[in-house]
Amino acid sequence: MPRTSSHLTGAALVALALYFNLPFARLAIIFDYPDILRRPPDQIFAAFAAGGSELVLTWYAFVLAALLFVPVSMAYALGSGRLKTGAELAITAAIIGALAGLLQAVGLLRWVLVVPGLVATKDTAGFALIHAYAGLGLGEHLGQLLTALYVTLVAMLQSREAARKTALLGASTAALIAVGAMEGPILALGISAGPIPLAAIAGYLSLTLWLILSGVTLIRVPR
Repeated sequence: MPRTSSHLTGAALVALALYFNLPFARLAIIFDYPDILRRPPDQIFAAFAAGGSELVLTWYAFVLAALLFVPVSMAYALGSGRLKTGAELAITAAIIGALAGLLQAVGLLRWVLVVPGLVATKDTAGFALIHAYAGLGLGEHLGQLLTALYVTLVAMLQSREAARKTALLGASTAALIAVGAMEGPILALGISAGPIPLAAIAGYLSLTLWLILSGVTLIRVPR
């Protein structure tokens, strides 16, 4: 990867890490996210209606964060000369990163394109189905598992490049996200999720740190 491209990718990693947390933090303030996701539909409907257009726009900003993960994750996986030193691992990571971003974007889009209509018609049954399928299934389970796999693969590349601290942080990040991704199947079995949702939150906070550290490492490459 040319040094200028390396710096741009590093800046994009840092910017994505910071941007992702903006809608997340705003949702926590105005929608009690993510705790509200496991409440009864009527409570979610009331909170969604109270949020108005600001809430819908905030969810859309969150969707954009997931979509931005697609090109940024691919650029980082394929950069730094990895197509020459570890092409198969780099290409696999790039594909997995793109799929992870797309699946999470699809899951989040339900709040922008589907939920407003369900709230207007008070269709709690329809909401429960779309919430379980697009939310727990596509976004929070498959999307998070693929995100964990992407971070694992890139951490392997980082380990090869002697970036041991970043690789270790990536490995722990992937483990936390993978554990958090199991909440849906556990709930489907009628078992209490317990502290598993906290693992997902910790995992994405760790992902923020990993992206920033990875980006700063690229930015510090001499021109």
